[in-house]
Amino acid sequence: MAVETEEIRKAVLDVIATIAPETDPQQIRPDQPLRRQVDLDSMDWLNVLAGLQQRLSIEIADADAGRLTTLDAIVAYLSSRQAPGAAPPPGAGAGELPVTRQMVGDEPVTVRPIRPADLPLEADFVRHLSSESRYQRFLATVSELSDRKLHYFTEVDQLGHVALAATVARDDGEAIVGVARYIVEPAGTSCEFAIAIDDHWQRSGLAGILMHELIAVARARGLASMEGTVLAANTRMLKFVRQLGFRQRRDPDDRDTVRVERRL
Repeated sequence: MAVETEEIRKAVLDVIATIAPETDPQQIRPDQPLRRQVDLDSMDWLNVLAGLQQRLSIEIADADAGRLTTLDAIVAYLSSRQAPGAAPPPGAGAGELPVTRQMVGDEPVTVRPIRPADLPLEADFVRHLSSESRYQRFLATVSELSDRKLHYFTEVDQLGHVALAATVARDDGEAIVGVARYIVEPAGTSCEFAIAIDDHWQRSGLAGILMHELIAVARARGLASMEGTVLAANTRMLKFVRQLGFRQRRDPDDRDTVRVERRL
């Protein structure tokens, strides 16, 4: 059954509010470029498109994503793309994600799927990152994540949004020391990754373990490529992804960032 235009508009605003909770929907001008009005980095933007596809069961063709620049354009496009039946989310039917345990230095580390109960652990993890590490991960200055953002990061379906946490045992329980995740882009053939590592664990080899696990999941799910955005000034990260086989190119829309991509 077709969804009314106003319902689509409300769904778009709801998805944006989930990913950028600081946004006031009343202040969005529907005929003006959306990403100039809302603080959405490239991964957030993919989250918006993936969230709309899953919420409305309307496929967004990869080739069309570039013209969805305004709220009006998104609503018109989604209205025109309606088709009967619900489309399964990207990666549907994939098996359970594995839990692995290995030594990093002298400490045992568990790599497992992130889960809703990890919300306070994720909050602590982000809070304990240095300001530089938070900026490099979120491409913005943040001190901690909002509750809505934390729910978004931990209540993942592990299909279109896959998130792996590296945890260690502490006297008072478990602690997250690294997180790697990817979002499947709307066409379902590639994904956008992000990774953050606790400052104490950087240069330990943990980032490589998490990325190899994440790449293995994406490959097993049948994805063809993985992409990401790295600050141009983050030379250590650029060297790291180059060692993982990612190709690099400057983002023509943002001189401060570099787009990286590898085939799976």
